[in-house]
Amino acid sequence: MEAPAAPHNPAEPEPSAPSAQSAVTQSDAQPAQSVAQAAQSVELTITSPDQMRELGRKLAKLLRAGDLVMLSGELGAGKTTLTRGLGEGLGVRGAVTSPTFVIARVHPSLGDGPPLVHVDAYRLSGGLDEMEDLDLDVSLPESVIVVEWGEGKVEELTDERLQVVIHRAVGDTTDEVRQVTLTGLGERWSGADLSVLSA
Repeated sequence: MEAPAAPHNPAEPEPSAPSAQSAVTQSDAQPAQSVAQAAQSVELTITSPDQMRELGRKLAKLLRAGDLVMLSGELGAGKTTLTRGLGEGLGVRGAVTSPTFVIARVHPSLGDGPPLVHVDAYRLSGGLDEMEDLDLDVSLPESVIVVEWGEGKVEELTDERLQVVIHRAVGDTTDEVRQVTLTGLGERWSGADLSVLSA
């Protein structure tokens, strides 16, 4: 049985429900703020492997120890080519090749910069638990870690990461054009100027 409603005192103003507009503003305020602080994005058109490698060299200038870069794209999209340019830009030792069969390679710096840890998670079916043997969480603070095929596997390492998605035409084609979207997540990237990559 419902309790009787409290009598209304005419001297008191009626309590007003929030308007639809203010309710939307309130519910959207936090996500909007998070997006503003957490995501910076740039889209580029790359027309050759040389341009992809040059993009990697430019990107290396924005990276520092503790950065996680996640690369996504179809087979042959140019993920390893981009990473090769990153290695050149970071000035690390050793040729950057696809680490598919060894899962991860560490390229020490030839100078005073951070080492590059290049991971290919394609053959790993599990999440971060399956990658614990790689000690990525230990390596991250002093390294730049680049993970190919890392979706659903390494996000738990850090909320602050750079996601790079490379789109290519699928099927039997020799088209070298790639659409590259780089999105920086977290406070680390909120003030980064990714537009310099299109210069």
